[in-house]
Amino acid sequence: MRTLWILVRHGALVWLSAVSLLASEAPVLVGVARVDVTPELPIRLSGYQSRPAESTQVVAPLHARALAIGTDAEGPVVIVAAEVIAVTAALSDAVVAGVRAKYPAIPRERIAVCATHQHTGPAIAGAIPFMFSRDLPPEEIARIEKFTVRLRDQMIVAALAALADRRPAQLSWAQGRAEFAVNRRLITDGKHTGYKATPGGPVDHALPVLRAVDTDGTVRAVLVNYACHCTTLKGGDNIVHPDWAGDAATRLEAAHAGAVALVTIGCGADSDPQPRGMAEVATHGRTVANEVARLFAGEMRPVGRVTSAAFRQIELPLAREVGREELTARLKGKPNVAYAAGQFLKQLDAGQALPTAVPYPVQAWAFGRDFAMVFLGGEVVADYALRLKRELGVERVWVNAYANHVPCYIPSRQVWKEGGYETDNAMDYYGFPTRLAETTEDTIVGTVHALLPKNFARPELGAAAR
Repeated sequence: MRTLWILVRHGALVWLSAVSLLASEAPVLVGVARVDVTPELPIRLSGYQSRPAESTQVVAPLHARALAIGTDAEGPVVIVAAEVIAVTAALSDAVVAGVRAKYPAIPRERIAVCATHQHTGPAIAGAIPFMFSRDLPPEEIARIEKFTVRLRDQMIVAALAALADRRPAQLSWAQGRAEFAVNRRLITDGKHTGYKATPGGPVDHALPVLRAVDTDGTVRAVLVNYACHCTTLKGGDNIVHPDWAGDAATRLEAAHAGAVALVTIGCGADSDPQPRGMAEVATHGRTVANEVARLFAGEMRPVGRVTSAAFRQIELPLAREVGREELTARLKGKPNVAYAAGQFLKQLDAGQALPTAVPYPVQAWAFGRDFAMVFLGGEVVADYALRLKRELGVERVWVNAYANHVPCYIPSRQVWKEGGYETDNAMDYYGFPTRLAETTEDTIVGTVHALLPKNFARPELGAAAR
């Protein structure tokens, strides 16, 4: 493929952008699958503490969807996206193992496991371990564990079905925009002072879309990403529902009979949908579906197979050590603080050391030199995607978060300095005794650069952007 490099200006930033001179890439093999993961009832939902009891109502079903790209000879890649609050490392590893049991030639770096992070779905065993700031009854724990096993099995089924479904298709992508994500961090004099919709705060409104079209022109697969919490529904909504991401996927599948539409979430950990409420779920889902339709009607950039894939598990150090005396003092704090402190003290009493670092997965796929897809673990704030796009090219990079493992919130250096929920308070729910180190952002961004092939990440671009 011949490539033309052109200068692109966006405000004060200038970068080189690659434009394909061919009308289309060669067809690639693409397969898709969708499976139902709606839980049996009753089940304890995760995401909010305010629900007094298990859910006994399904308003809309939950699904796991999979997309496979590439031949066995080239090395396929697989994305599995589930409509759940989070995936753990154990769950992702089990899904990977299930895929590799049948396709042993597919390495870890070519399988990505994502969650839509909706807050109206079942708790997942091992995810957000101190979510409820109390011990759940044994029967509730048993139902959560049973659901997690079924979720694991169904995600494997989806991945294997997508691999079995592969046939020639044309891949292309485009980047649109949606504006219902609003920053939720109120900052006063450089410090976090409240959890409130804050227009003008950091947010990533990009809406990238990948499309696979059959040889007869039929849309077979759609992959959409948007950086926003799936929290249109609130704590008082004790119902099973996939929120805006699931609504958007359902609308896209209805618009393209036979197609499967996957939705992944970008770096939207500090962004909430606005407005919120049951009526707004359809509004936001329709916004996504309409923007995808607009992009489909225009020119989309052709892409080929994944030419490079890399995965690295790193350790993100915590900012400091926390001792028994401090934990004992925390027992007098708010319920979430006191409960977490009690659990940490139990660990110490059992002779177990408290964690000093957070295990963290970073994954990157390059589709030639012109396009890359990044997968970051955790609840990642918008600053990460904005920085990566500055350094690697706004029109060349797609960033997924909530991927492979969701160990905690991942604050940027700026959010770290401001403090507040995403930096400090949420760590109690996730089972860590203190915040991450200030170096977290540079460590993660540096790892992304290291995982991308040298012919993609251009050093002169990164230096100019910084």
